[in-house]
Amino acid sequence: MTDLTAVLLLIAAGLTGLVLIPFGLPGLWVIVLGILGYGWLTDFQTLSAGFLALVIGLAALGELAEAWIGFRFAQRYGGSSRAGWGALIGGLVGAVVGVPVPVVGSVIGGFVGAFAGAALFEYSRARRSDGAVRAGWGAVLGRAAAAAVKMAVGVALVAGTLFLALRG
Repeated sequence: MTDLTAVLLLIAAGLTGLVLIPFGLPGLWVIVLGILGYGWLTDFQTLSAGFLALVIGLAALGELAEAWIGFRFAQRYGGSSRAGWGALIGGLVGAVVGVPVPVVGSVIGGFVGAFAGAALFEYSRARRSDGAVRAGWGAVLGRAAAAAVKMAVGVALVAGTLFLALRG
């Protein structure tokens, strides 16, 4: 019975984490906690220390990739490194502040914040609106690509752990 409870916890944490990722919330870490909870409930019979280190490392890489991708896309679309920092800061602030739209407010806020941050930081440097808008658009695309990468990492973490759990 404990194994069934552990697998259900793992599935619930995995689905919750995957739902949180697009909202800019720490969904990968919810998944990691679910994996650790599964391991604890099953006395780590199917999860090795190496696998747990891999899970934590992949989650950390997913977080780093999110910051790096948004930063690089702002630059790829003509922005300076200042625009990249603006995208990173604006995206974080926008996700936290959100907009007054139920459920998806933080997602919209994150995209708007990334655009505004990259555009404002770039405009303050170059004083050209066309370049600032391009950098802002790059930041929006980068935020979308980063969310996709984090979702892929989350799916891989959940699928890999479920495979080990069900293989037993």
